[in-house]
Amino acid sequence: MYPPSRKDFISLTLSDPHSHSYNNGKHRRQSCWRKWKQLSRLQRSLILFLLALLLIFGLLSYPGLTEQWRGLSDREDWLDLNDRELKTILPVVKSVFGQAAGKAPAPVAGPHVQPALGPAKKAFLNKRDPPNLQKDGNISDTVGGGRQEVVQDGEGEEEDKEKKIVSWRGAMIEADQATEPPPSANEREAEAEAPPAIPANTVPQEVSTGTVDRLEAVRDAFRHAWKGYKDYAWGHDELKPISKSFGEWFGLGLTLIDSLDTMWIMGLKEEFAEAKNWVEKELTFNKNVDVNLFETTIRVLGGLLSTYHLAGDQLFLDKAKDLGSRLMPAFKTPSKIPFSDVNIGKGTAHPPRWTSDSTLAEVTSIQLEFRELSRLTQEPQYQEVVNEVTKLVHKLPGKQDGLVPMFINTNSGQFTHKGVFTLGARADSYYEYLLKQWIQGGKTEDELLEDYLQAIEGVKKHLVRQTGPSRLTFVGELSHNRFNPKMDHLVCFLPGTLALGAHNGLPGDHMDLAVELTETCHQMYKQMETGLSPEIVHFNLQASDSRDVNIKPADRHNLLRPETVESLFYMYRFTKDNKYRDWGWDILQSFNNYTKVPGGGYTSINNVRDPVNPGPRDKMESFFLGETLKYLYLLFSDDMELLSLDKYVFNTEAHPLPIWPSPPK
Repeated sequence: MYPPSRKDFISLTLSDPHSHSYNNGKHRRQSCWRKWKQLSRLQRSLILFLLALLLIFGLLSYPGLTEQWRGLSDREDWLDLNDRELKTILPVVKSVFGQAAGKAPAPVAGPHVQPALGPAKKAFLNKRDPPNLQKDGNISDTVGGGRQEVVQDGEGEEEDKEKKIVSWRGAMIEADQATEPPPSANEREAEAEAPPAIPANTVPQEVSTGTVDRLEAVRDAFRHAWKGYKDYAWGHDELKPISKSFGEWFGLGLTLIDSLDTMWIMGLKEEFAEAKNWVEKELTFNKNVDVNLFETTIRVLGGLLSTYHLAGDQLFLDKAKDLGSRLMPAFKTPSKIPFSDVNIGKGTAHPPRWTSDSTLAEVTSIQLEFRELSRLTQEPQYQEVVNEVTKLVHKLPGKQDGLVPMFINTNSGQFTHKGVFTLGARADSYYEYLLKQWIQGGKTEDELLEDYLQAIEGVKKHLVRQTGPSRLTFVGELSHNRFNPKMDHLVCFLPGTLALGAHNGLPGDHMDLAVELTETCHQMYKQMETGLSPEIVHFNLQASDSRDVNIKPADRHNLLRPETVESLFYMYRFTKDNKYRDWGWDILQSFNNYTKVPGGGYTSINNVRDPVNPGPRDKMESFFLGETLKYLYLLFSDDMELLSLDKYVFNTEAHPLPIWPSPPK
């Protein structure tokens, strides 16, 4: 709307008791009319012609302006307009809304930046567990661990600050202060050439599976993740994709080594050759650094051993042997229960600074790798030290129907913090490795099978419950005989493990429980607004119309974890039910929609309940390439002999190791 015309004269009214009132405004209008009449006919015609021409010109240009503005306002990814588009629209907008009002035009946001919308939501204060506990998410109610990363909500946070909102892949991401700086001119040009983003508040359309090569989609995801790692974190442990930098944990190239067998399986020969060259020329274990025994074993030792079996290159076995020998000092303890940390350069080991305990998952989830190293090198010491740990745990008091506490003391060799039982962090892979060692060794070690079967019965007796609203089956936790309906995403490994046991001749009701738990893990994704599961959920036991799943603010993050797609892989292999593939495809699409970073890489996110602003954590865990994408690829592969589950057993980091030949009878 145009502003009202200005009156540049003064209206003066004179009154006289003997005369009519006199109005200067009326006189002025009459004066203008007299001047118009004094113009010649030619002058009046020319003025009228110009006015008509201007009117026609305005009518012709108005629809174009309306259409452009409507198109701009209808596009919810208008933040992604490139400079050329803005330059086309901006002059028209200025001419109507700026210059006509006599004001400077309002600033227009550039590409990928939204004008300030008031104080930004507080970001969670992220704290990592000590090195031996770093792999996982957060602690909610009971003491968590194993592969857990502590995330505290609302403690020690700075005051709210206004933050720019970065738009990528359909998600409005709250940029932390340590994240990616504003793009340079060259970067903006490169981003302008990228495909347009999916609108943030719309559900991504399902791509027709008939026209999509799902295997190639997983390869593309891996290539994109690998590009970010190669460009910004080459040779380092982890990529920080938002800030385009890297994070260091042990300085052993964790992401690269974790990804070796994935690249081999996917047939990415060029990428594999580059990584192999780095292992050959750059990877050294002769360095003064403390590493976590568990994480280094499952990621690095396991990755090197599996790559040796797949590629047949002696280089990887030599590196594995070098590393294995450097990890051996961890077992020099009074109880033969290993310390959590070892200095691979000095040959010394120690527990964490604050305790002499190790977590049960740490000391009982290194057996597959050390046993295989002994078999390949014909050096028995590696298998002997881990078998001793298994025997000690087998006969320890303090279990409850096969369930084990989460901590064990390296001095006494006894369980500590008794009475707390979980299949989540700090205990999860103990149960997994009981079954997998039994399978690895040719099903000859009866104590392993006995402990596994007893533990599953304990799970069914004490930890399995159903939700009130939809009767979803889940596995909770037990703390001093008090049930807690809390389930880590980590527990979603269990359906796959149960299915693997049933495939190897264990009771059929294990498979029934696996089917029910897989459905629950699927719902942990499906019921979230982003289609991605939180790190921890609390289930609703009350019969009501409310949700099955409750999420606490500190538990809403997603770390790109593999456990659910791992179980989907096992379930599809054993049942051939295509719904498991469809569920995996949905998860991959959600990763692409809400965690994919345009410059390369994928990032963990803070809030799976907020599709507009999921909040990047600026970290891509090595297990996203080593496990998550690998299991998705195997899930979509039609080649059932590709890493046949009758020939290989996967360690807890998804590195396949061969099942040993059965000994002669």
